[in-house]
Amino acid sequence: MNLYKLLKFDHKGLIPTVVQDAGDGTVLMVAYMNRESVRRTLRLKKCVFWSRSRQSFWLKGESSGNVQKVKEFRIDCDGDCLLVKVEQVGGAACHTGQRSCFYRKVAAGGGLKVTSKPLFDPKKVYGH
Repeated sequence: MNLYKLLKFDHKGLIPTVVQDAGDGTVLMVAYMNRESVRRTLRLKKCVFWSRSRQSFWLKGESSGNVQKVKEFRIDCDGDCLLVKVEQVGGAACHTGQRSCFYRKVAAGGGLKVTSKPLFDPKKVYGH
């Protein structure tokens, strides 16, 4: 069966993609792919996303060196979400320097608690 016939992209041609550490199962981030970024990801065996803010392709780790090497590529039962299991090179998946984008826990009463420390300084890596 053809993968691209199974995938259900939204009206903007995007599909949400959950990125998970292949080793320990930590959810690292959620981003979006389009048909071409799916192709590039499968070809390169590295995560390539579509940046909604920049309207361009984004090879994860191109600036930071924190590349995501694809170990498994899965689709959900409805074909409207992807799960990519990766080896997170460099340790940090989040542009804030955190290992995971999900580093804030909602506490009782709605407050936020930061649950980890950054692995790098984003100002030094990205220059802003």
